Amino acid sequence: MRMLQKKICMLGAYAVGKTSLVRRFVESIFDEKYHTTLGVKIDKCEVEIGDIHLTLVLWDLAGDDEMEQVKLTHVRGASGFILVVDGCRKSTLDRAFALRERVEEALGPIPAVLALNKSDLRQEWEVSPASVEEMFAHHMPVFVTSAKTGEAVEDMFRALATRMLAKSPS
Repeated sequence: MRMLQKKICMLGAYAVGKTSLVRRFVESIFDEKYHTTLGVKIDKCEVEIGDIHLTLVLWDLAGDDEMEQVKLTHVRGASGFILVVDGCRKSTLDRAFALRERVEEALGPIPAVLALNKSDLRQEWEVSPASVEEMFAHHMPVFVTSAKTGEAVEDMFRALATRMLAKSPS
């Protein structure tokens, strides 16, 4: 069995659920309390994809409404990224589109997926899955997720891991 390690960056506006998605995936837990990420928080999770034992190094970057230069240094070396959109806040969709463009300018095209998060609050959504598909489908797969219920969280991380391995020569 081959062993590899890949860096994934979690990107999105503040309070979209980046940290909650990571905690759901890594620890299988959800906390109702909002925890602001300052700077970057790094977690690791191991998955098996075919005959490859893959350690995912998850860089949970602080959300904000501006992509600072320091953030671009955080994404360097990433093998992939997850854009997170809060279905309850339309402004986070536009922010995600701008973040994708900035990251691809800095790193070139790398594997990515989009999480349309907070499906457990679908009655409060301002964002339609169709509009997200329209903006992102030709760039990356879109997953409707809930860190609270766990909906599609593991599928999303595994799909990104598979995409990174398909692109990786090692």
